[in-house]
Amino acid sequence: MCYHTAMNIFLLILPIALGWLAGYLVNYLADVLPVTRRFSQPLCPRCAQALPWKDYLLLRGCPACGWKRSTRTLITQAVMLGGSIYLWLNTPARLNYPLALLLLIWLGVVFVIDMEHRLILHPVSITGALLGFGTGWYAHGWKPTLLGGAFGFGVMLIFYFLGEVFARWMSKRRGEEIEEVALGFGDVNLCGITGLLLGWPVILAGLLFTIFAGGIASLLVIVTLTLRKRYQAFTPIPYAPFLILAILFYLFR
Repeated sequence: MCYHTAMNIFLLILPIALGWLAGYLVNYLADVLPVTRRFSQPLCPRCAQALPWKDYLLLRGCPACGWKRSTRTLITQAVMLGGSIYLWLNTPARLNYPLALLLLIWLGVVFVIDMEHRLILHPVSITGALLGFGTGWYAHGWKPTLLGGAFGFGVMLIFYFLGEVFARWMSKRRGEEIEEVALGFGDVNLCGITGLLLGWPVILAGLLFTIFAGGIASLLVIVTLTLRKRYQAFTPIPYAPFLILAILFYLFR
């Protein structure tokens, strides 16, 4: 086999292998961090027994109780594989492939955990802030990065406090405690990280995109639940996916 042929095969296999490994990492972190808050051996969600590493890596279920891996596992593997190949062939102008893939892994962890647990964990936010600052500095310099981060954090912090005030007002009016709030502080942190990644003034467009996409999704959810006669006031809707969409739209193209 000639050198050029071997290199072509290597360049074809590399993004596939890295994408599959990225899927493993997203699935692993999404499985263990909400449960143990640390790097640990994955546990079966049904019987809480430790899953053997061999079975876990082969995407098998629990040998103790027969629990099977969720559809999310396969979807995550496929999405990260496709994302890796896309980034390899279409590296964003402001980034490079390794940095873009690392950021995609972090976004995948945030997305899965928020969708399944309605959580944006503080260690994940701290990691995202460091990654966001480094990526932002690399993409558009440190001043736009810090300005974007401060603006994104500040705007969402205002919305967070307004949501708290509204929830308290509604609790008094209805005479019962409203546990659900429009925004969690994890959303505030994520918006600050979004600002770091997009920088100033792109964060303005990113927030408008997020509000617009979140509004459409909320309307669809309300209409769907109403038609099914299952709608309840203050139904929580994860906000992180729309911030992630804004990041993908403005940074990954």
